[in-house]
Amino acid sequence: MDVQRLDDAAQMRALAHPTRLRLVGLLRTGGPQTAAMLGDQVDEAPGTISYHCKRLADVGFIEPAPELGTDRRERWWRAVAQHTSWDLADAFDDPDRMLAATALDRTVAQAYATEYAAFVDRAPAMGRDWVAASTSGDRGLRLTVDELRTLSSELQAVLDRWEGVSGHHEPGDGSERVNAVVQAYRSARS
Repeated sequence: MDVQRLDDAAQMRALAHPTRLRLVGLLRTGGPQTAAMLGDQVDEAPGTISYHCKRLADVGFIEPAPELGTDRRERWWRAVAQHTSWDLADAFDDPDRMLAATALDRTVAQAYATEYAAFVDRAPAMGRDWVAASTSGDRGLRLTVDELRTLSSELQAVLDRWEGVSGHHEPGDGSERVNAVVQAYRSARS
């Protein structure tokens, strides 16, 4: 897996912007694109998208892909990694990093909620088979910290295995983009 590990507060703050988070995601899933192409997908002006792309490039999330341009005016961008990871616990001793990491976590949580709401809204158009194959659920568990660590590791291994399967698919083969979101964390309520 191609993972970009975040330990820098400036990178976290840059990615905590909802539009930038979405742009990185679009470049990861859709491959290299221009600001105009990205702007069509996020309903923003190409100039605004260019600004965000420059900011993302400045902190190392994306890079220019000049070999794809057909003329000097056309600027293509590509993601530098397929995944980004950070650990909120690693930020405990650095107040600036803690603020940046929590802001990023909130932005990611909102993006997940928005994506799931869109699925619910569009479910009738997706067809019974796709909706029936989907899953959403929760369990209220009582675990020790070591058991939670094991659960988290096992869930990650399942996602890793299915990511390998996903890599063998291409558009037009009957596959569709699927969001797999796993969360396992200590409840804020006792």
